[in-house]
Amino acid sequence: MLQRHGEAQVRAGTEADLPALTDLYNHFIRETSITFDLEPFTPDQRRPWLLSHPQDGPHRLLVAQEATERTKNPHNGPAHGPSAGSAAPGPGHPVGALLGYATSSAFRPKAAYAPSVEVTVYCAPRATGRGIGTLLYTALFEALADEDVHRAYAGIAQPNEASHRLHTRFGFRHIGTFTEVGRKFDRYWDVAWYQKDLG
Repeated sequence: MLQRHGEAQVRAGTEADLPALTDLYNHFIRETSITFDLEPFTPDQRRPWLLSHPQDGPHRLLVAQEATERTKNPHNGPAHGPSAGSAAPGPGHPVGALLGYATSSAFRPKAAYAPSVEVTVYCAPRATGRGIGTLLYTALFEALADEDVHRAYAGIAQPNEASHRLHTRFGFRHIGTFTEVGRKFDRYWDVAWYQKDLG
């Protein structure tokens, strides 16, 4: 899977992305209330999370990266990877700076929750306002279209107007708010829950 938009492209995440993915997530741990993790991760600590998102099935990890000259024009040289003529970087060979990522993950561990996923998107600070979140979610929901997924949920720590606008644009609706459900930076935070009907 490779999708392009201007200077960015989206593809499945690989283990080679782990250091950059970890750095990006750690920024949000240290600087924001967007995630309720409190301590930064090492790449090794983050590896089980990455491996829980295979390149097919309902639990995906997609990354957005800056396009390079080769990926913008696949005729500039041979592409790496299993698909002849694909501009996607081969396994273990990411190119371009990481701009963000999106995931669909298990909503809850009990078996009856299997048709539901929790989705999230993170954009690098330098990538905000460039349509990267839209690009990632477009690719993610296209990937999920053929999967046995009935509902997508997103929990958004409040306030977060940009995330509210993004999710509303993709057909999510607000279904409720957990008040003061998390404590970080010596204060309590609300989490608004959004639902998107799929399938």
